[in-house]
Amino acid sequence: MPMQETFYESIKEARLYKKETDGRVSCFLCHHFCSIADKHRGICGVRENRDTTLYSLVYGQVVAKNIDPIEKKPLFHFLPESRTYSIATVGCNFSCRHCQNASISQPGSFSAQNVPGTTKTPECIVESAITAKCESISYTYVEPTIFFEFAYDCMVLAKKNNLRNVFVSNGYMSRDAIDVLAPLLDAINIDLKSFRNDFYQSVCGAKLQPVLDNIARLHAAGVWVEVTTLLIPGVNDGEDELRKIADFLVSIDPAIPWHVTGFHPTYKMTNRPPTTIEALEHAREVGLKQGLQFVYAGNRPGSGAENTICPSCKCTLIDRHGFAVQKNSMDNGKCSICTLPIAGLWE
Repeated sequence: MPMQETFYESIKEARLYKKETDGRVSCFLCHHFCSIADKHRGICGVRENRDTTLYSLVYGQVVAKNIDPIEKKPLFHFLPESRTYSIATVGCNFSCRHCQNASISQPGSFSAQNVPGTTKTPECIVESAITAKCESISYTYVEPTIFFEFAYDCMVLAKKNNLRNVFVSNGYMSRDAIDVLAPLLDAINIDLKSFRNDFYQSVCGAKLQPVLDNIARLHAAGVWVEVTTLLIPGVNDGEDELRKIADFLVSIDPAIPWHVTGFHPTYKMTNRPPTTIEALEHAREVGLKQGLQFVYAGNRPGSGAENTICPSCKCTLIDRHGFAVQKNSMDNGKCSICTLPIAGLWE
């Protein structure tokens, strides 16, 4: 059929799946491990089974692109003051009720012949990053795992052109996906949305344990890891939960930076107030008390809680105001006062 030929020409066969005997395919991209019937899609909404071949519908279909400060990801211990070329397609494997990018992560139904976005090649993405004098490419705004095939091709080409690769992720990718991504991935910020499985199930449509496992797995693989928790008043900001998150991160590496950021009512969660400055500062204190070396309170420029402070001599090494670095006193990855090596990728 002519329509089907057009369909096949406009998309790309997916990776990390297996054909089943009943016309279904099993997707191994993330921890949903979707079993997808013919002419149906997985939970992400962008991987479709056509006659036992799984296709990515969003290869090269870029719906968002921006030049961002790396601090916006947020990554505070990775190439500070550098610029990153940020891209996204539509789709997500989570259904978070408080998603700040729901217009692209939850786009609703669309046909395979009319996927939102502007077609871009990996060569175009890398060239744009170089032209913009970016030092990295960030796969972000939605869960980048869902556009795995396009991200992978961009990452390979980025490495050949001395660009770093960054994921901003919910951390729900499969072990198979990590095995492919880790050699190409320089840094990742993972949202640890809560330390309760019931939160993940009811708010995000997922499970907690795979995220915890992947934080440890990516750290062990040598990828620079930072973690973000968006604090929702009365939902995931209790003292006990904050301690458990901090204790978990300390058990992996006390030098993992933890960003506690402020919630704003949005999407399907408009019945909660914004996070107060006091709540963010308290969460930061909890994290430091439990043994984390670097805890940052975001979304509140000027509080001083976004500065990088030496764990040993307590001097301010990087002074930030929002996403802007006001002063950087680092000395080749070390404290300029006491010479303590500071964990991160600094150049």
